[in-house]
Amino acid sequence: MSRDAMARALVLEAPRRLVSREFPVPEVADDDALVRVAACGLCGTDHEEYTGDLAGGFAFIPGHETVGIIEAIGPQAAQRWGVAAGDRIAVEVFQSCRRCVNCLAGQYRRCDRHGLADMYGFIPVDRAPSLWGGYAEYQYLSPDSMVLPVPADLDPVVATLFNPLGAGIRWGATLPETGPGDVVAVLGPGIRGLCAAAAAKEAGAGFVMVTGLGPRDADRLALAARFGADLAVDVAVDDPVAALMNACGGLADVVVDVTARAPAAFAQAIALARPAATVVVAGTRGFGSGAPGFSPDMLVAKELRILGALGVDVAAYRAALQLLASGRYPFESLPRRCAGLDDVEDLVATMAGERAGVPPVHGVVTP
Repeated sequence: MSRDAMARALVLEAPRRLVSREFPVPEVADDDALVRVAACGLCGTDHEEYTGDLAGGFAFIPGHETVGIIEAIGPQAAQRWGVAAGDRIAVEVFQSCRRCVNCLAGQYRRCDRHGLADMYGFIPVDRAPSLWGGYAEYQYLSPDSMVLPVPADLDPVVATLFNPLGAGIRWGATLPETGPGDVVAVLGPGIRGLCAAAAAKEAGAGFVMVTGLGPRDADRLALAARFGADLAVDVAVDDPVAALMNACGGLADVVVDVTARAPAAFAQAIALARPAATVVVAGTRGFGSGAPGFSPDMLVAKELRILGALGVDVAAYRAALQLLASGRYPFESLPRRCAGLDDVEDLVATMAGERAGVPPVHGVVTP
């Protein structure tokens, strides 16, 4: 690649202002790398950034579910990550110094050097070398990056599901310690909800219920059985507690709330939990939105274990890539829409509910 090569990227300069710009392609040193982006998955964070619900107060290149080909890599980075130029990899959204107390304990989301402020896809574009996100032809990888090899026969668009499926594995299986015979209720039938259902089933759950709300979720609920769900419930029509009781004679051992813009769902999660159950509240759902109908005394009366879950980890990502490659669930046939850089804004706005049409279950940027 020539020294004066340029890379096109989309910069979110302000809410709802996504602008195409070009940036110099950085030269790689001994301990970093450059990835040619093949695909970058979209999730709720992307449209929350777009609408300004999640605002950083600076311009940045979004995109944090990157799968691509290593274009260039320094020898130290190649040795550390175990990959080489030409390899297909997935990029972990967080960075890790690998030395602080939090990183050594496996809590690299709380890294002293990086923490939540240095997430790929949410770094100021003014910070050199600018290419910090997946809405771009190339993405720069710093020395503190973490990458995962992607199986050669796994389509890069499908491989972007490493992020939501990794979340489903961590939230629906690992954190709540889901085991054989458990009854699991998953609130929210989006991509992470379907992934959590599959992960719970893989962990041995005896019964999995997935809930959604109204016509917007109808098609997603119809998919749930293909991803491990034994029961799909539209809470606008049926009482989920009664439905679960009727189906399996009791309440849930594990409840996973992955809803978006549904603050009342937390009260449903508590109602669905049996005494001494585990409730995982995953992802963000709008600070200050509250939880209508929630009674804190229910936590005490049921002696519930409540776990907040923000992100994923490398172990879950590895398991996700293996599960995707196995073909045990039809992730390749999910309703999806892929968009080049010229069409990304329409896709993100549609996923945010600001354009006509039903949002796809899986949205992907293909630069």
